[in-house]
Amino acid sequence: MRWELSEEQRLLQDSLQAWLAKQCSPSAVRGWQDNEDPRQFEQSLVAEAWLGVGTAEDLGGEGGGLIELSLAAEAFGQVAAPSSAWLATVLAIPAFAGNPDLGVAAVVKGEFAALAVPAGDPPGGAATATFDGERLHGRVDNVLGADRVRHLVVPVRAAGVLRLMRVDAGAEGVDITPRRLLDRSRTVADVVFDGAPAAALDVDADAVLTAAALRAAVLVAADSLGAMDRMLSMSVEYSKQRHQFGTPIGAFQAVKHAAATMLVGVEAARSITYFAAASVDQHHPESTLHAAVAKAQVTAEATRAADSALTLHGAIGYTWEYDLQLLYKRAMLNAPMFGSPEIWNERLARALPLGPVE
Repeated sequence: MRWELSEEQRLLQDSLQAWLAKQCSPSAVRGWQDNEDPRQFEQSLVAEAWLGVGTAEDLGGEGGGLIELSLAAEAFGQVAAPSSAWLATVLAIPAFAGNPDLGVAAVVKGEFAALAVPAGDPPGGAATATFDGERLHGRVDNVLGADRVRHLVVPVRAAGVLRLMRVDAGAEGVDITPRRLLDRSRTVADVVFDGAPAAALDVDADAVLTAAALRAAVLVAADSLGAMDRMLSMSVEYSKQRHQFGTPIGAFQAVKHAAATMLVGVEAARSITYFAAASVDQHHPESTLHAAVAKAQVTAEATRAADSALTLHGAIGYTWEYDLQLLYKRAMLNAPMFGSPEIWNERLARALPLGPVE
């Protein structure tokens, strides 16, 4: 199956890719990583209204849904854009629905937000802090983008009920310690709540977190798709330039087979990812299965493609000066982010009906 975008979606894709070509040159991306300061990119996202894409207009966004967000994630993955604040925010925005007094429009317009959950696990129905009726206490490690956001959405269990609380990331009683990742295009931080003031969000916490897990699965898969697509393009281009025994290495059968395998992986990943995005967006009865397939299969395939790209490039692929290392690290981090392929395959296996062997 080949996924076809609508005319409006193709226009969005073309516009975003053109914008990123100007904003995210390799030198700019490297500069943000070297300085560990992606504020310029984040401010541009807000100023050009890209942060609102995929969020309903009644929530202050530009409209669209998970397919549009997946187009953005794929484009960010292609250029290794510093997208932690963006991804953290689009996962957290649904928690603000129905809470206009707590600033959902402000979140969409640039006050980034993050779910205070470990980035190594799918968001779920477990509390990550305790609430004594007035203040929050607890510790959450590896929160995606916690060092980049204004608001934290914290799952707590009060009187036996799971609730979501909003906390100002700069408030007294909140301590945020960034962790350095090998992939410096994304950030995580450890968050400690020591008597932090919090406000309850009037939403179904279980529903929001369940939806966030599916959205995270699809969007990380889309990011891996973008990284994989770019690595394929780089590998093909390099195989035309690099000569061995007086012949471009792209003429060798082994290189052709490796590139063809990467191409099959990219095209399959594209269909899987966008089908899953549509399924989750439309609340398909099997959307959980579709999201699990996307996260498990696409991110795993991207790591294999990254290894193939590194092999095809030879020694230059290992160098800091060559851009392949940016995409390689991106793909490798996506595999465990919000649940490894093994975790999502296990979810998939549990959800599939079992019947007798005939």
